[in-house]
Amino acid sequence: MKKLSLTLVMSLLILFIAACGSAESSGDTNANSQEETVTVNHELGETDVPKNPQKVVVFDFGILDTLDKLEIDVAGVAQSGTIPAYLEKYGSDEYENIGSLKEPDFEKISEIDPDLIIISGRQATLYDQLMEIAPTIHLGVDTTNYMESFKTNMNIVGEIFDKKDEIEEELSTIDEAIASLNDKASSSEENGLIILANDDKISAYGTNSRFGIIHDVFGVTPVDEGIEASTHGMNVTFEYVKEQDPDLLYVIDRTAAVGGESSAEQIVENTLMENTKAYQNDNIFYLDPDFWYLSGGGLISVAEMVNEIDATIGQ
Repeated sequence: MKKLSLTLVMSLLILFIAACGSAESSGDTNANSQEETVTVNHELGETDVPKNPQKVVVFDFGILDTLDKLEIDVAGVAQSGTIPAYLEKYGSDEYENIGSLKEPDFEKISEIDPDLIIISGRQATLYDQLMEIAPTIHLGVDTTNYMESFKTNMNIVGEIFDKKDEIEEELSTIDEAIASLNDKASSSEENGLIILANDDKISAYGTNSRFGIIHDVFGVTPVDEGIEASTHGMNVTFEYVKEQDPDLLYVIDRTAAVGGESSAEQIVENTLMENTKAYQNDNIFYLDPDFWYLSGGGLISVAEMVNEIDATIGQ
């Protein structure tokens, strides 16, 4: 009887030790899962980012556009400024206001205690300060290499948030649309000019510029190959536009983009412009400033940019 009892005790002890080991192993697995990170190489450095971060603050509207498309929640948005109309829900009290694009609210960001901060060009000089709060990555679009830069950013988002398949599908759809547009634009004899209207001033953009995707990727022939590539464009006059006399004139209204009264049409369609082919053939196109000025580089915005230009070719 004593031998039987001893055997039973030893068996129970073995089971107990095995159970403890299993629990510890399970705990280790959960810990490893929680600590899983993605190493992101970006313009400002290399950052280890937690996989599927729960609290994300976003300064770049193109990335916000993408996260919205993928139904990924965010905790904070730069609300102190103009938010694209199609993303207006992010201006509500449901999301924390992390300041403006140029002046982050560091105190509010610290209070949120985010797992990830996503920035772009306007916050680049504040990268080190933001890194002191949470892992920070720069996902701005390089306009001189638009599509490769855009796709790299999208693939980073897919890796971080386990959305690789969704990203691949969206990019494939965009690629197909661009290929069709490029074929149509390249075979057209029409040329084009892009201008940004800012109150009563205008600036022109050519290849490798902020809006150069129209020429570089979509295939619209530039009316002037010599436009200086810069973020703010080349300052020009309406005499210049008349002299170049483009078949297609693309206008982006900065005033409307930043919340002012839209006045581009009144400024652009003046007496001087009435002598241009674009005016006479009703080929002056006012592009949506939300997509072109505020939120370029997103899954939604890039697809809409393709659609807008596609609708202008061969009218």
